[in-house]
Amino acid sequence: MKNEFPVYDICKFSYSQEDDIIVKPLAPYLKSMRKLHFPHRHDFYHMIFFTQGGGSHTIDFEKFEVNPFHGYFMSPGQVHGWEFEGEVDGYVINFSKTFFKSFLLDNQYLENFTFLNGQVQHSVINLEEQARSSATEVLNKALTAAESTGKFRLDKLRIILLEFFFLIAEIKGELGDTKNSESHNKTVLRNFEMLIDKNYLQLKLPKEYAALLCITPSYLNAICKTLLGISAGNMIRNRVVLEAKRMLINMKLTVTEIAYQLNFSDNSYFCKLFKNQTGVSPETFRKTLGVKSV
Repeated sequence: MKNEFPVYDICKFSYSQEDDIIVKPLAPYLKSMRKLHFPHRHDFYHMIFFTQGGGSHTIDFEKFEVNPFHGYFMSPGQVHGWEFEGEVDGYVINFSKTFFKSFLLDNQYLENFTFLNGQVQHSVINLEEQARSSATEVLNKALTAAESTGKFRLDKLRIILLEFFFLIAEIKGELGDTKNSESHNKTVLRNFEMLIDKNYLQLKLPKEYAALLCITPSYLNAICKTLLGISAGNMIRNRVVLEAKRMLINMKLTVTEIAYQLNFSDNSYFCKLFKNQTGVSPETFRKTLGVKSV
């Protein structure tokens, strides 16, 4: 096994190094990327929508069964790999972190869509039958636009992609009335998840995030338990452990070095936290991945 998960940029997948987006049918894409079934990361957004096939797809160490009309949405930095079975087809869309930068005034606009925020629990979507024709219609429009030429080709693709994102958000029930208390709580939770992702190295306590969200720690905790069934503190710890898992694949790093990079001054506390959250020590987790100790 390689020393660490490789990280690929979008240029590896594009014929033109000037393109910040790739839209292709899935079957030929997979044939040209056969070596990429091993776990790896991208520095761009990566979406796969299946219309046929089976097998499994692992995102950030969680395995999902692949079925037709399942969609997978991965953000930059997430680790994924696959073991597909049978004839697999569908659509694949890759776009860079800066693809929408000149188009949207808000550079963080995409984070409003939960399926693009890098949280594995939001990464997989199963489209019910009534939504499938609408989704494939938009994806076929994207394919046609990607193969076209002209001055406004990229802007057309941006508009079509946003249309697809809004469709998925509507299917997931994320476009409801924000004045509704349940919708408000979901918004708070989404903002909490985004804050954790940006600050987990520095901010370790729920009260620190509650202050940023302008709510009380008890209210934040109640929202997390109601919507996810876990405490706010556990959400923070889970994010730290996820990053630790991503780093443990790198044989060049000792467990002590990983603890230091994750802002732990005490290696034993880091190991205790990791075991409490996963049930195994960092070294045992490393062995399950087939990675030898350093």
